[in-house]
Amino acid sequence: MNSPLAAHFGAGGDAPYDVALRNGGGTLRLIELGEGGGRHVEMARFLAAADAADESVIARIDGPVLDVGCGPGRIVRAAIHAGRLSLGVDVSSTAVEHARQQGLPALRRSVFEPLPQEGSWDALLLLDGNIGIGGAPEILLARCAQIISPRGSIFVEVDPEPRTDRGYAATVVDEDGRSSSPFPWYDLGEEALRTRLSGSALEIVETWEVSGRAFVRIARRGRAAQAMP
Repeated sequence: MNSPLAAHFGAGGDAPYDVALRNGGGTLRLIELGEGGGRHVEMARFLAAADAADESVIARIDGPVLDVGCGPGRIVRAAIHAGRLSLGVDVSSTAVEHARQQGLPALRRSVFEPLPQEGSWDALLLLDGNIGIGGAPEILLARCAQIISPRGSIFVEVDPEPRTDRGYAATVVDEDGRSSSPFPWYDLGEEALRTRLSGSALEIVETWEVSGRAFVRIARRGRAAQAMP
């Protein structure tokens, strides 16, 4: 992908995502270019402590955690509190600065750039819609498979509607009319993701929902069967 740091969530233009982080909250809308409505993004949730849905992911992890698109660091903080070695990566310098100011380990880095300890992470997280990063789920997941350990898992928060399968050019807009530069994004539900993984080296091995949020755990194909006694 070209210039992975150039076009990303809420950046460029009036940088509403950065403004919301610096202001400590606010409501953003993730919308398709040329369309109205869009999905609301409550920044207060990103800046608050991990909730029950977040904790349901952390409870399924035993080893080191890499949070891709970590934002201001709530999941990294919760994973560390749970005794997991954790690192966050994000392309937003404002988000990474916010995490570091809280004493959290975070790097300004794209998932498509070289990352520390590639091939040794037991868990890689794509939460808060981050399966949309880059606008190409298969490419993103293939890259994530290079980063996890042979027995590692990729935890993905998917769209609550299982059949959702939609890529688009998006922008982020805040309540005061600030808008970001366009960036590629993708919304994907569990059924659509399962279909896309068919024939690949990865498979969905677990699904669950908490508080209206939907998650899947992905592992290398056959790994779950190999783990059975």
